[in-house]
Amino acid sequence: MNQISNINNTFESYQKLISFYQINKDKQFEDIHISITSWFAANMCSAFGGLLDILSSHLNNIKLDYISPSIEKILQKNDFLSYFDREKIADNYHTTIRYLKLKPTDGKYFNSYVINELLGRNELPRMSDLVKEKMAETIYEIFVNAQIHSESNFIYTCGQFYPNENKIEFTITDIGIGFKNKVNRRFNTNLSSTQAIKWATQDKNTTKIDISGGIGLALLKEFIAKNHGKMQIVSDDGYYEFSANGEQTGLFNGQFPGTIVNLQFRTDDNSSYILKKEINNNDIF
Repeated sequence: MNQISNINNTFESYQKLISFYQINKDKQFEDIHISITSWFAANMCSAFGGLLDILSSHLNNIKLDYISPSIEKILQKNDFLSYFDREKIADNYHTTIRYLKLKPTDGKYFNSYVINELLGRNELPRMSDLVKEKMAETIYEIFVNAQIHSESNFIYTCGQFYPNENKIEFTITDIGIGFKNKVNRRFNTNLSSTQAIKWATQDKNTTKIDISGGIGLALLKEFIAKNHGKMQIVSDDGYYEFSANGEQTGLFNGQFPGTIVNLQFRTDDNSSYILKKEINNNDIF
C-alpha cells in the first residue's frame, strides 16, 4: 500500500511524490494500491495525475483504495477523480480550478482556460486589461514550452484557491524529457538539472530552433516578486524557487519524470497593476 499524506506546495511534498514514483516506476502488470490519508493540496493533482498516467501506461492498475472524505470531496469538485470513475460534484464555493489532461495540440483551449478560470478570478489583485493579456501570454508560453520541448504526450494542469491562506496555486506538469536533457542535447553541454532550470528561466534563453524568445518568464517573475507570490519548478532531480526573497535551488533524492511549474499568487495584495507602457511606453510594471 502506498500511503500519501501531507502533500502541500513544498520541496518536501515534491520529494514525497518523487519517492512514490521511484518505488513504483519499474512495476508492470501489477495493482498499485494508494491511500490518501491527510492533506492533499488540490493543485498537486497536476503532478500526481501525470505520475499515475505513467504507471498506468506500464499496464498497471491504479487502485485508489482510500481517500480521506474531505480530500475526496475537493478532488471530486476539481474533476480529478472523474478520471478514475468517481462522480464529479459541484464546486459551490468556486475554490477549484479544474484539473485538465490536455494534448500538446490543445493550446487554444488551454489559453481560454487560463483567461477564464485563473486570470478572471475576482480574488486576484486588480490588473489592467493589458496586464492580464501579458500574463496570459506568459502562462501560455509555459504550455508552449512543454508542447515543444518536453516530447510529452499530455500536459496536466490544475489550480486551487486557498481562502484561509490568501493564495491561489496554479500548476502545469508535463511528463517528458525535462530541462536538463533538452538543454544539454541542444547545446552539447553538461549542465546539472538546477543549472538547466535557471538557464531556461532567464529572459530570451531558448532551445527552440529558428524561434525567438525563452519560456517567457521575465514579466511573470516581476509580477510574482511584487505580489509576494512564488514560482516553483521541478525537473529531473532539480528544484528551483523564485520569490520576492530571490532564488533558491535544491536536489531531490530521485527524479521527477518531466517538469512541474507551480505558480503562487497572493490574494491579500491590495495593489493595482498596470504596465508603464500604458503611460510612458515602457513594458514593465
